[in-house]
Amino acid sequence: MSVRGTRILVGTSKGAFLVAGETDRWTVKGPFCDGWPINHIVGDAETDTLWAGGGGDWHGAGVWRSDDGGESWELTRLTSGQMDDWAAQDADFAAMIGWTDTPLPFDKDFSQIWSLGFAHGTLYAGAKPASLLASRDGGATFERLQGLTDHPSAESWNPGGAGLVLHTIVSDPSDPEKMWIGISAAGVFATEDGGKSWERRNRLSNLGVCADHDHPAGPSDGEIGHCVHNMMRAPGEGDLLYQQNHHGVWRSADGGRSWDDITAGLPSTFGFPICVHPRDAQTIWTLPLNGDSAGRFPPDAAAAVWRSRDGGATWRDLREGLPQESCYFTVLRQAMARDNADPVGVYFGTNSGSVFASLDEGDTWDEIARHLPTILSVEAMDRM
Repeated sequence: MSVRGTRILVGTSKGAFLVAGETDRWTVKGPFCDGWPINHIVGDAETDTLWAGGGGDWHGAGVWRSDDGGESWELTRLTSGQMDDWAAQDADFAAMIGWTDTPLPFDKDFSQIWSLGFAHGTLYAGAKPASLLASRDGGATFERLQGLTDHPSAESWNPGGAGLVLHTIVSDPSDPEKMWIGISAAGVFATEDGGKSWERRNRLSNLGVCADHDHPAGPSDGEIGHCVHNMMRAPGEGDLLYQQNHHGVWRSADGGRSWDDITAGLPSTFGFPICVHPRDAQTIWTLPLNGDSAGRFPPDAAAAVWRSRDGGATWRDLREGLPQESCYFTVLRQAMARDNADPVGVYFGTNSGSVFASLDEGDTWDEIARHLPTILSVEAMDRM
């Protein structure tokens, strides 16, 4: 497998890792971010800046920043955790971890950063419990976008299996005022005024098509299931969106105002990631799992990435190089990505600590890293 200069940004339960293609091999660097759980990493290729968001009950929530491509990192803490409570009561422990009694901007309002997005000079961060933050100074300070927090439906939002998390941030590359976010399990929300107001967008295009769905997370009452797992915008004009839901794969040609079920042809309705070609709006990839209560591993314990070249009308399974026996890994919602090369490289990470790469748009696969901690996210960053 000939490698390319793409850097793979890997968030794990024990820190951030960078997997880079160099000459004829892939190298792994890390862990970074002091071993914090890192839910998502994004980067700005123009400046070689990276941001890693994460935390948890122990650390509280925070965003790490690297201005030198990952060589060094600096933390912006946002909320406090259990370690702060301990340190406040134990001077020896406080000295051991270098703790100081410094007020944090959001106190204990949320426990983790779950997602990041960088667009039009602004860094966005999604939290658990669900709220959306914005930084206009590269991650040094953040403000809450109160319009989403105060949405009239907020009191009815129900947590998914991992809690009430804002896990997906999708920007419009040509319009800084437009953005979509995904919350489990409240669904898709969109803004067209820079976050001042938000519209809930979960309506089915045709309720009758999905009338036989009987899963609690499936469509009902004219709306798609609210447990959206991941979402991406397709390239080009218009607002073509794709999402992998708790109960199927869906397509919206109108920016989420209505959704069509495109699951037919896939081996299951359940999965976490969705990935869209950077230049071809009709090419998408997903990785189905066998079901939410059936183990959440590839059907028949044989791994396959499924690709559609016609916007989900038909699907093809891609297996060459992937394990076809006794394969019980899970690929989580943020753990699949693609680069911008030609042909496109597609990458995914597993909860068993492997990263797989295809440099031919999914036709063949290679394992480029293994034995990492549980992989929570994967992003691809092209070198400028």
